[in-house]
Amino acid sequence: MDERELAFTPAIEQAAMVRRGDVSPSELVECYLTRIEALNPKLNSYITVAADFAREHARAAEARLAAGGDDLPPFLGVPISIKDLNDTAGIVSTHATAEWHDRVPEHDDEVVARCKAAGFVFLGKTVTPEFGPLNISEPPAYPPGRNPWGPERSCGGSSGGAAAALAAGMCPISQGSDGGGSIRNPSAWNGVFGIKPNRGRVSAAPDMQQHFSINGPIARTVADAAALLDAMAGPATGDAWWAPPFTRPLVEEAGVDPGKLRIAFHEHPGVEPDACAPANRAAVRDTVKLLEELGHTVEEAVPPGYGEDILMSSSMVFAANHAAEADLAPYPPLETLDPWMRTLVEMGRLVPAVEYVKAMAGLQAMSRHTVAFFDTYDLFVAPTVAGPPPVVGAMGGVGIEDVMKFWALTPFTALWNTTGQPAVSLPLAHDEAGLPVGVQIVGRPADEATLVRISAQLESANPWIARRPPVS
Repeated sequence: MDERELAFTPAIEQAAMVRRGDVSPSELVECYLTRIEALNPKLNSYITVAADFAREHARAAEARLAAGGDDLPPFLGVPISIKDLNDTAGIVSTHATAEWHDRVPEHDDEVVARCKAAGFVFLGKTVTPEFGPLNISEPPAYPPGRNPWGPERSCGGSSGGAAAALAAGMCPISQGSDGGGSIRNPSAWNGVFGIKPNRGRVSAAPDMQQHFSINGPIARTVADAAALLDAMAGPATGDAWWAPPFTRPLVEEAGVDPGKLRIAFHEHPGVEPDACAPANRAAVRDTVKLLEELGHTVEEAVPPGYGEDILMSSSMVFAANHAAEADLAPYPPLETLDPWMRTLVEMGRLVPAVEYVKAMAGLQAMSRHTVAFFDTYDLFVAPTVAGPPPVVGAMGGVGIEDVMKFWALTPFTALWNTTGQPAVSLPLAHDEAGLPVGVQIVGRPADEATLVRISAQLESANPWIARRPPVS
């Protein structure tokens, strides 16, 4: 197997190759470090490349393999990228802010520790917007994240570098997080598969748990993503809430027949038809046709949350949460932050406690109403994003019109962060320019299992594994 084919081999297969001795962890690490050296200057997917760290941990994995035993972790010696919003002990963790360019934490975040316990070897930290609130990854202090399908375009955000590094073959699997679409949006724009888990599925420790945001996997295959979520999932001591455990490993669901499901869909939920690109609407239609051919019952219907004005309430809560984090962390001085982040914190500090609680109450009432839609339907299908990724540098300014421009890019994902339900983005289509188009599927609360089953069924019927971007 040549270097390029090895780089695009799914993580589960790489783990099996390592166990058989077909490839060593050091060989995998060197494969990816070579590719990062060649491709990262074009895409800026990694803020930090942890070459020495990766080599050291690859050697440690080889020693553990040589020692043998029955307790070897499932991904021993397989490389992974880590989003630079999570702290990694011994690796620079910037959170994409200038003041933290040389900040090296002493401890791993819980999700990072679980990836390490699963045997993964960390290649480095992927680019994100500063502290993560945007759907593009262009932090002022670092080079902008670019898309391997067209480097003049954004890789998306906030897990933009994670998705782009994976798509370009600079890692076999990626860790990301999603607070309003931040796994699904870049997965759609980079042509990979991503899961936003159910609220409480993955611990945020040691940080406070978030209403909107959760860590999750980005992968080439459904099975890879499910296996990584298995490694991430579960509460940590002191978590305020958590999702019920899976009845069996989620990766096993990738081979299970989903049965005949009742599925709702809409081509442009909550927006006018011309606010969603023709290719994105067509991807939903084609997916609906395929689902019908696979034996499912599909009908047009829109969940009620899309028809309600939640933008103001969710923006208020979102801003207040970031302001609280800025005081708790603490963040660098406010004047050192980029204009978006500084404005968000300043807005959040102006939210009165009573208004915050009222906003949360309204969001919860809307969520109850929306979740009731899934008493009738097993799944909901919609576009992941409204169109192609923007050109790098096109999204500037911090006025209300600029906020609406960002919202217009990705209007279909944030509802499910509010309700807390699991959702996926599948790379099922391309537009007339050859750019990937993602389709979003939303599941019932805590039902990642059905999402994995239907995603694997669609993956088998419309395979995407062989698609490679021009910059790869």
